Formats: sequence, structure tokens, C-alpha cells
Amino acid sequence: MNFKTFNLHPHIAAGVQALGYITPTPVQLQSLPSSLQGRDIMARAQTGTGKTAGFVVPILQRLMQGPRERLRALIIAPTRELAEQIHEAIGGLGKQTGLRSVTIYGGVAINPQIQKLRRGTEIAIACPGRLLDHIRQGTINTSQVEVLVLDEADRMFDMGFLPDVRKILKHLPAQRQTLFFSATMPADIRRLAHDILRDPVTVQIDHTIPLTTVSHALYPVDQHLKTAMLTEILRHTDTESVLIFTRTKHRARQVARQLEKAGYRATSLQGNLSQNQRQAALDGFRDGSFKILVATDIAARGIDVSRISHVINYDMPDTAEAYTHRIGRTGRAAKTGDAYTLITREDASMVRTIENALGVKLDRRTLKDFNYTAPAQKTETERNQPQRRHKQITTRRPMARKSSSFGSTTRMASTTKTTKEGRPKATKPGHPHVSHTTDSPARRSQHSRGAR
Repeated sequence: MNFKTFNLHPHIAAGVQALGYITPTPVQLQSLPSSLQGRDIMARAQTGTGKTAGFVVPILQRLMQGPRERLRALIIAPTRELAEQIHEAIGGLGKQTGLRSVTIYGGVAINPQIQKLRRGTEIAIACPGRLLDHIRQGTINTSQVEVLVLDEADRMFDMGFLPDVRKILKHLPAQRQTLFFSATMPADIRRLAHDILRDPVTVQIDHTIPLTTVSHALYPVDQHLKTAMLTEILRHTDTESVLIFTRTKHRARQVARQLEKAGYRATSLQGNLSQNQRQAALDGFRDGSFKILVATDIAARGIDVSRISHVINYDMPDTAEAYTHRIGRTGRAAKTGDAYTLITREDASMVRTIENALGVKLDRRTLKDFNYTAPAQKTETERNQPQRRHKQITTRRPMARKSSSFGSTTRMASTTKTTKEGRPKATKPGHPHVSHTTDSPARRSQHSRGAR
């Protein structure tokens, strides 16, 4: 079966062809026949399965009939990056349709969004917080929405957006088509789906099966040697574009800087960046200005770059689902890719969980000539700290008993010299002990409305 089977509008079919889509992916094959008929969809599918085109195509097909310059389709996404990705997909697939879309999210000025809405648009891709702001200010009219898409609903739950989503739903027409996409189905997500879907068609793409186009490998290493191993892997690997995942924002920034110092064109994508900085990092990664992007899980949501050759987990993800999300960034569009994970002894339990979920034993690899016994280097802060003097504790020996030979008593001299104040005097300056610790797993990110 190919896309010609769906009898799409010629303008949409032209967009599909221009993007090189020929054979539908499993999620598209299972969802498109029903969604094109106006049915509600509940789809469980991971990143990289083609779900974006799976809901963009039926939206465009529906909107080719009916009025223009009014909001008829609303797509809710958890992050700005994902919203922009969907916006780009609409622009590509709907290039000849004349349909317009606008992105709505926080972290940028609201007035340009208001102006675009006033000029008239058929599709809005929005993050929950900023969308609520528009609703409260009366700058968006959602009363004529015909199609609602909730993309990556589980991620919206993780980010604490479900209450906002439920508030938004109260402002939408009850009679509408709803397309619901989520990689996992925790209890809260199942309840939400039950509340808003009408007789849905269920689509489930097994997220536990590793992508056949991706090879997996684990690299055991001590925490303090991770960056050295990372650079060694990069030095001996033929890469095109590399996406590196870290657990924390600080580490993403730190690793990117270290790779820059090593001569790599690298940048980071993390929550402390402004929207302009985030967009510049993404654009630079997409156009090849940066060959390496270091990101956290949340910041990386919505990254859709077909030519990512390698995904490297600098830090082990917290769940098997997060692992499949990460590796789904490579091996896309029928291309092959590699997924490498640096693991420490503390990661053994999660490795077993991932292997059980995937149903495969992941390959363990070592690097030839890599110094696995190298000690940890002092940080710049530690090097700049004044060395502490370790106080030597002097224990006085008890008074000697009278000697039968000499008929007198003597006190044994202390082996440690004392200062004028009577404090023990260290013979040598002490050296501070350097302890090596592993960062604890990041707490669930707290997102303010301004960052949505």
C-alpha cells in the first residue's frame, strides 16, 4: 500500500510526494483510513514512527473543504520545539493548499501571535500555558474548532500540563474530531482519553520493540571518565549528526563546552536558554552548522532531523520508554543509525529493565587503548581552593614510672612540635581529599508558564 491509496486532495498528494513519502508507516497505515473518515483516534506510538504526518494529513484533507481564515484545527503539544516541528510539517505537506498555521507558546512576545491570529489562520499549534493566556485575553476564538489533536499526551502529563489541558477542553465544541497520541498510557492519560474520545479507533504500535534500523551498544565506564570516553568514541566514529542526551541542564551545557574545547562544532539545548537561543541551536543543528547537539530529554522533544546518524546517552535515561524515545531520533526515514549508551555500575538495574523491555541483550563494548584506570581530575573550583592544613592530633604518653636504675622520673617528649599557642604544628601542609560523586537523577522539571 502507498499514499495513493488514500485518494488525497491533489494539493496534499503533491506535498506528500515532495517530501518523499511513498509507503505509509505502521501508525499511518492503521490510523489514516479512520481519521480521514472523521473518526476519533487513540494511538499509542513512540517518537519516530511517523505520527506527525499521521494527523497532519487528515487535518489538511478536511480543511480543504469549508471556510478559510477561521480557526478550525487545534493541535496541542507539550514543548515549543515540538510545536515548531509540527508547524514545519504542515508547511511541507500543505505547501500547495493555501492553508495557514500559527505556533503559540510562551517564552516569546505574545503580540506577534495575536496579530497572526487576527489576520486569520486555519490551524493553531499551541503549548497549553500560552494557549490559556490567549483564551483568557479573548485573542483566540476556539468556538469553531473541528479537529483537536493532543500530541505526546504522556509528556504533557509528566510536565504537569493536564490541568491546563482540561481547562482548554471546556472552551472547545463538544462536536469535534479528536486525535489522541501518546507513547505510554498511564492511568491519568487513560482517564483523559476516556473522557474526551468518542468511540475511538485504537492504534497501538509496540514501543518495546527496538527499531530495526538502529544498532545498540553499551559502553561501561566510571562516571569521571565519561567525557573522555565520549570524545574517544567520537574520534573513532564516522558520524554525520550526533544527538547526545544528558540528565541535567547543567551537564548538557558542560558537556557541550568540553566538546567545543576539543574542537567539535557542538552546542547545547536546555531549559535555561532563551527562545531565540534555543531556536538558534536547533536551526544550527538542522542546517549542519553544529554537528553535535547536547540536550536534556524535555529540551529534545520535537527534534525531528532525519539525518541524525548517532544518538549517545551520556547519562542513562530513567525509564525504558525514555530510552526508546531517545533512540527513535536516529534510524529514521529508512536510514540506519547507532545508539550508544555510557553506563556506570549504578545503571545496572536500568540496563536490565531496558533489555527486558526490548527483549534483547544489548552489546557491551570496550575501547582499545582507553585508560579505564585514570584518576579523576580536580575541578577548576577544587584547583583554585586553598589547601587546608590537616591538624595532627598529639597524644601525650602517660608519665613514666620511676626507673629502678636511675631513681628518677622523666616525661616522654612529644613527637610533634608545637606553636607558641600550644597548638600542634603540622610538619607538611595537608592535601584536601577529593571525593568523586555521581550526580543524582534529575528531579522532574518544573515549568513556569513563561517557558511553555
